[in-house]
Amino acid sequence: SKAGVKDYQLTYYTPDYATKDTHILAAFRVTPQPGVPPEEAGAAVAAESSTGTWTTVWTDGLTSLDRYKGRCYHIEPVAGEENQYIAYVAYPLDLFEEGSVTNMFTSIVGNVFGFKALRALRLEDLRIPNSY
Repeated sequence: SKAGVKDYQLTYYTPDYATKDTHILAAFRVTPQPGVPPEEAGAAVAAESSTGTWTTVWTDGLTSLDRYKGRCYHIEPVAGEENQYIAYVAYPLDLFEEGSVTNMFTSIVGNVFGFKALRALRLEDLRIPNSY
């Protein structure tokens, strides 16, 4: 069902979000499903790869969720490709245990078939802070 996909955009798409030196920055090449706007696809990646998959177990009283959230802060079309975009996502370092970043991204890309909004997903680039 498409229920819930739209909600991602409000929460996880933050254009011009100011990234910090402590953020892990990832660039994903996304191919949205037909009819899905790129912002929504980018937001879905940010959501599913950070808190989206386990928010259900957190109670409403918990406000720290924002701290553990990936944010899609920029999307641009891929030149010469139809319906392909680069979605830039910033993750707080707190989201990861030390050393688990690569594993996590491997599993995100492996999980692409669980993303209703996307037809294809590839990690293009990753910037990990020096402090990590």
